[in-house]
Amino acid sequence: MLDRKKDTLTPAIVHQPIAHDSAARHVSGDAVYIDDIPEPRELLHIWPALSPHAAATITAMDTEAVMHQPGVVAVVDANSVPGHNDCSPTIGDDPVFAEGRVHFAGQVLFAAAAESELQARLACRAAAIEYEIEQPILTIEQALAQESYVLPSSTISRGDPEQAIEDSPHQIEGTIRCGGQDHFYLEGQAAMAVPQEGGDMVVYSSTQHPSEVQMLVAKVLDRPLNSITVEVRRMGGAFGGKETQAAQWACIAAIVADRTARPAKLRLDRDIDMLATGKRHDFLFNYRVGFGHDGRISGLAVEMASRCGYSADLSMPINDRALLHIDNAYYLDNVTATTKLCRTNTVSNTAFRGFGGPQGMFCIERIMDEIACHLQKDPLAVRRRNYYGKRTRNIAPYGMKITDFILHELTQELVESSDYRTRRQRIRRMNKSDSTILRGISLTPVKFGISFTMTHLNQASALVHVYTDGSIHLNHGGTEMGQGLFIKVAQVVADEFSVPLERVKITETNTSRVPNTSATAASSGSDVNGMAAKAAARTIKNRLAEVAARSFGVNQREVLFHKESVIAGRSQVSFQELVGMAHRARVPLSATGHYKTPKINWDRQNMTGHPFYYFGYGAAVSEVALDCLTGEYRMTRIDILHDAGQSLNPAVDLGQIEGGFVQGAGWLTSEELWWDDRGALRTHAPSTYKIPASGDVPEAFNVEIWQRGRNVEKTIYRSKAIGEPPLMLCISVFSAISDAISSVSDYRQLPVIDAPATPERVLMAIESMRLRGA
Repeated sequence: MLDRKKDTLTPAIVHQPIAHDSAARHVSGDAVYIDDIPEPRELLHIWPALSPHAAATITAMDTEAVMHQPGVVAVVDANSVPGHNDCSPTIGDDPVFAEGRVHFAGQVLFAAAAESELQARLACRAAAIEYEIEQPILTIEQALAQESYVLPSSTISRGDPEQAIEDSPHQIEGTIRCGGQDHFYLEGQAAMAVPQEGGDMVVYSSTQHPSEVQMLVAKVLDRPLNSITVEVRRMGGAFGGKETQAAQWACIAAIVADRTARPAKLRLDRDIDMLATGKRHDFLFNYRVGFGHDGRISGLAVEMASRCGYSADLSMPINDRALLHIDNAYYLDNVTATTKLCRTNTVSNTAFRGFGGPQGMFCIERIMDEIACHLQKDPLAVRRRNYYGKRTRNIAPYGMKITDFILHELTQELVESSDYRTRRQRIRRMNKSDSTILRGISLTPVKFGISFTMTHLNQASALVHVYTDGSIHLNHGGTEMGQGLFIKVAQVVADEFSVPLERVKITETNTSRVPNTSATAASSGSDVNGMAAKAAARTIKNRLAEVAARSFGVNQREVLFHKESVIAGRSQVSFQELVGMAHRARVPLSATGHYKTPKINWDRQNMTGHPFYYFGYGAAVSEVALDCLTGEYRMTRIDILHDAGQSLNPAVDLGQIEGGFVQGAGWLTSEELWWDDRGALRTHAPSTYKIPASGDVPEAFNVEIWQRGRNVEKTIYRSKAIGEPPLMLCISVFSAISDAISSVSDYRQLPVIDAPATPERVLMAIESMRLRGA
């Protein structure tokens, strides 16, 4: 007999390692991105003209000659905007087109629309623009010296850190920097606007936040939201770079389409994309720490200053999250941490995978290495000594009780599976016998909070239709950027109805179907959209169960959906047959679902509350080998153990863990952004900006999902978010590089080195250490 209880509680499709829904299309080239959409008749192609100066007053701008270039149909600038010339996500300080002044090299001055992209591109050169050039503020240090800030500082504080540091038997002061990072998504920024009747506009945008694009396009066109529809089927990568940054290009396309009554498309090439769009925030950390003989921190004071660029963008919540992750996995009884949001004449930095969390963790992990070196202890022992406790020492600096801390168990499993202790001893012996190729090893943990800190964003809606042939149409407010959100939510819906996954049609995100959506960000996409879709499917399922109960004379609780069939007492019909019965009974087969994340609250004014629903955990052991003569190095072995809860899709989640780690390793090792003294970004192409390639991944790349994982909170099937937390596992690579360099001093000193740890910086750190030891 069928075990009804077991069948209803054990999903058949969720938790299975199913391929990404677009995997075959990705490799065959059949996946449609914005630039692949068939071009409408009379499509115009747009090219933006960028400022070459970082800080200047525009004394004259004549674009008349641009209009007379071959193929040009329109030239648009600040004066062409029918509504508000602003595409800011927050405080209204991001003009679509520069007005009177330019604030960074790469700011958009105007755009030309022509019959071809080449014509538009060449036409922009005909503009006559005059500037009064000013001295730019380019670095964090310059901004601090001039007190140039985009927003006020924030502080998290607990206890009396200054007194605790003073009373500590050991004290360290230090400074360290971590650089920014370009998103380098495969598909650049792209948008196409198509005018509709009655002044409406459809905008196809490569965006993580369709509703925000809708709002900002409506703002620049001076239209109500209901006249603007934004659609995106998929993005070719985003990583946070299409959360706010996509809006400007959609707005320009919409302005041109509105002005000319013709469809218009804007597609940035790699150079323009890197020059004109925001990056990960770079940070400068100054810290003082006091600690005991065992390495346990007694007091910590940190000032973290970030380069925000010329406008606010999302710098406030990004810096807040850096504050909220200054503890990472460690209990800090006496702590104060303060942000400085520096305004500079560089492109406004923005969201990037981890959203400030990686930077905060980078600082505290460096402090752990400093303490271990000072005390001549294994850094892992110092880390574990400072871990959060289970029953005590379990309150975060912002007042949240940590109830799901699993790193004690997870770390021990990784120590054993990676053979960490034996390898560390072997590496130290090898470094004594070989002074040319040095090796290093490190284990670092991750505790990453899941939820938007802005509470109202933690919600999602979904729309589900069931058709009379039993096929299902699924739509929700989440966006697909390669992370596997769509396939996971489809698995949830298929399991709810107990039908094969093939019956669920995954459809593009569209603001006319599901309105008022939050960005697909903060790693919460599967959590909130999965729950919303399940709620919509459950509504229809309950209606179907009521039909079955009524038709077969049983209690509704006796109706069971099982393997594409519906069992009601002694009767059984196919899912499709029951759907037909419901339709004939005039029962609606369409429903919406909504979900809001419970238990969260955040008082930003006092920097206290319960900002996260739960935490994602993981740990990584990284081993590196570096050449003392050149500073070049390789990762030789990586071991990762990461908590995905009860994974919705282990295949997708493993890919996210691997990809996140490698992307993070690029941030801390090879990806260097460099501006010259005039404020021009000089690393704006693959020839000058080095992201990790397949050859950078070690052959020994051991990645596992923690088998004991289970979310203590009632998330979708007890899974955990997986998009951002694995990136921070990369800090183990930087620590391993530091460990290798430290061997030059026989581990008596930690090298003075900032991130990214490029070969040049590694070589300089080795030479500096040798000089200090001489």
